Amino acid sequence: MRTAVVLFTRDLRLHDNPALAAACANAEQVVPLFVFDPALAGRSPNRDRFLHQSVADLRAVLRDRGSDLVLRQGDPVAETIRLAGEVGAEGVALAADVSRYAKRRERRLTEEGERHRLSVRLFPGLTIVDPGALKPGGGDHYRVFSPYHRSWQATKWRDQIGLPKKRPLPSGVDVGRLPDEPAGESPGAVPGGETAARRRLRGWVGNVERYDDLHNDLAGDGTSRLSPYLRFGCLSPLEVAHAALARPAADPFVRQLCWRDFYYQVAQAFPEIGRKAYRRGATESWQGDDAAFDRWAEGRTGVPIVDAGMHQLRREGWMHNRARLVTASYLTKDLGVDWRRGLGEFGRWLLDGDLPNNAGNWQWTAGTGNDTRPYRRFNPERQRERYDPDGEYVARYS
Repeated sequence: MRTAVVLFTRDLRLHDNPALAAACANAEQVVPLFVFDPALAGRSPNRDRFLHQSVADLRAVLRDRGSDLVLRQGDPVAETIRLAGEVGAEGVALAADVSRYAKRRERRLTEEGERHRLSVRLFPGLTIVDPGALKPGGGDHYRVFSPYHRSWQATKWRDQIGLPKKRPLPSGVDVGRLPDEPAGESPGAVPGGETAARRRLRGWVGNVERYDDLHNDLAGDGTSRLSPYLRFGCLSPLEVAHAALARPAADPFVRQLCWRDFYYQVAQAFPEIGRKAYRRGATESWQGDDAAFDRWAEGRTGVPIVDAGMHQLRREGWMHNRARLVTASYLTKDLGVDWRRGLGEFGRWLLDGDLPNNAGNWQWTAGTGNDTRPYRRFNPERQRERYDPDGEYVARYS
């Protein structure tokens, strides 16, 4: 193949990028492309800024390797087909995804590719194990985590891919201008991009053996904070898993990466996960108390650990996982507010807010999802006593 286009979506990296690597291995010229899609903009100022930073970093890294990132704005299918025609491309490569929007984009791109005699290929890379690869007997996906985890551990992972071969752009390509960086809402948000992601991974992975002891310590903050980079594909989850497993006692952390894969296979099988109750027979009777919801969202409930979690969310665009459980449980189980409203509020602020994990965890906490104990409740005071006994977390985010 002489020329191929690589459409970047949520795989904004060079390392372990199967779509990019395949294009560079099989084409003489490769055109990396990112399309700013107005249909996806404006949902979260924090994520808009993080995305912009990640795209800017990807362009800089590609330029360092003698290439570039072509930037367009509009419908990604139309822009990809148009660019392929301009450069005489014979194929398009992109990473497969699981959301309804992504599936529709893939289907439309494949159909348009056929019309224009253009080969369109999908590649793995958003998860460690492909969402449809593991299926229980008699079912299309795993509904319970533990058996999925056992199957996930037993399966052979794909091989990790190094940096792709260097491939030039065709001459005369208009690479486009990077738009101005949008303003986010959280002043303490981490910067986006593969460069920042790899720096964070290198700095944290030496502590992975302490993860099991520290990841629930709210004040200690022993979590990796890699989730925003995984959400945008600035890091490969497979590379993160391998980096962790090269250290002792990494299984508890890698188990969390398995949870991420688990929700991706749930979302692929149940694309309504952000709108409808997943658990069959789940009873939903929610209160429409707008004032209570507003107090929760703004961190004014008067419950210290709940308010601290919501303050952290707004300040950093991120929240400690233990605080996520407590705040979500309080909204749904104590205030009786619909989990979808909490999902939307988290979706506005979280840098790592994606459909599979954000919706999956909200449904788990609300008792409508994959939790085998749907009536569990996280008592805020007991959680504070256990995971913030000295009040450091509450004081930090008061």
